[in-house]
Amino acid sequence: MTTSAAGDLPRGLAKAQEGFVAHLRDERGRSANTVRAYAADVADLLSFAAQRGARSPADLTLGDLRAWLALHSANGRSRATIARRAASARAFTAWCTRRGLAPHDAGERLASPRVARTLPTVLDTAQAGRVMDTAAVAADDGQALALRDRAMVELLYATGVRVAELCAADLGDVDRHRRTIRVMGKGGKERTVPFGAPADAALGDWLAARAGTGLPEGPREPLFTGARGGRIDQRAVRRVVHRLTADAGGPSIAPHGLRHTAATHVLEGGADLRAVQELLGHSSLATTQRYTHVSVERLRATFAQAHPRAALDEGPQP
Repeated sequence: MTTSAAGDLPRGLAKAQEGFVAHLRDERGRSANTVRAYAADVADLLSFAAQRGARSPADLTLGDLRAWLALHSANGRSRATIARRAASARAFTAWCTRRGLAPHDAGERLASPRVARTLPTVLDTAQAGRVMDTAAVAADDGQALALRDRAMVELLYATGVRVAELCAADLGDVDRHRRTIRVMGKGGKERTVPFGAPADAALGDWLAARAGTGLPEGPREPLFTGARGGRIDQRAVRRVVHRLTADAGGPSIAPHGLRHTAATHVLEGGADLRAVQELLGHSSLATTQRYTHVSVERLRATFAQAHPRAALDEGPQP
């Protein structure tokens, strides 16, 4: 089903959709990506409901919501996608009820499919080192874009910041004296993240090259730029990370894989879980705790490979 514009909906549904999106953007301070995802889901839901005769949020029923999800399931959508759309629907109907646009919350009893929890793909320390070495070798000729790419992967691995946070960073957000970068996380929450000497060296080389291109250097100018001089976008960063991780001979991962890797390595190094939560900008400690499972699985794999009795049958002996 294609997403319907608000103007194509009955007036009652269109006004509710616009109000909900404004609520997410202006009152809840959700990120632009989150707002777009919720807006697309709700627009699709309301288009479906309008075809079934709904004219306002008060007309929405649990049957409408279930039928909408069933349609997406029949069309082959993944469990994760359906779960996300169910969450969008519940958030919308709950908001409508609080605002008095519906007499009851139609989504209160809407269930989501169970989504299998998979461990994130992470690099081990040797693989991560090879990625950084690969980026350094590629930057040996001093080309500005190669120096930029090296600085980006070093900073992503050193700090664990999200790719959106990296792209949004400005020159004034970096304090090289203290080796910190200030980023704006989800929900408009600002945090300051430290980085080490290798990332600082790579960043220094990129900033010198950047200055040589003649780009503006004010504090609100973008830290990382694209080939044409504008702020780099997330797709370009993903391409760089996929290329460099593949060139290093390990798994080709996305920037979020470097974030997972950074978190896992910091935990394995003995960091406190709450410190890692602060580092990553997680609002919930439960989100951070998944990295402890990664570390346990890696420990099991190491044990199975290295311990002389790991493969022995530990069952009852005759």
